[in-house]
Amino acid sequence: MFKDRRTLYLISALKSRPNAVAELFGSREYPEIRGTVRFYQTRFGVIVATEVSGLPSMRMMCSAPVFGFHIHEGDSCTGNADDPFADVLTHYDPHGCPHPYHAGDLAPLFGASGYAMSVFLSDRFAVKEVIGRTVIIHSMPDDFTTQPSGNSGKKIACGVIK
Repeated sequence: MFKDRRTLYLISALKSRPNAVAELFGSREYPEIRGTVRFYQTRFGVIVATEVSGLPSMRMMCSAPVFGFHIHEGDSCTGNADDPFADVLTHYDPHGCPHPYHAGDLAPLFGASGYAMSVFLSDRFAVKEVIGRTVIIHSMPDDFTTQPSGNSGKKIACGVIK
């Protein structure tokens, strides 16, 4: 099926123990959100494997829920009444790049009846660089243009990378 050795290598990495994991939980407004983000360090970059349930779902013709997904600088999924995850701070951006070139800018999550699953490869960071930081799911898709963070709406779920 897969003939490229790199592809076979990357798929086999998913069978191993992840190098880091973030357990996601929803905000007070979205308490049903639960999920896991697994990080696998490979010689080609980091595989980010995400599975999440309880996402808001909209079933409309020509529309599907798309959620912004980012690694943030902060080390805590705490906040205040206006922003339950305010302490996650800004996108992880160790090189001072404009959005969408932050190291923490991840591929969006595409919802399907409240569930999302995603696996992708990134060479923007190493696992050891993001341990202790936070992963955030936003209520809207990232527009990949607006500075500094893509106008992706409220933070609806969070997890600390351990």
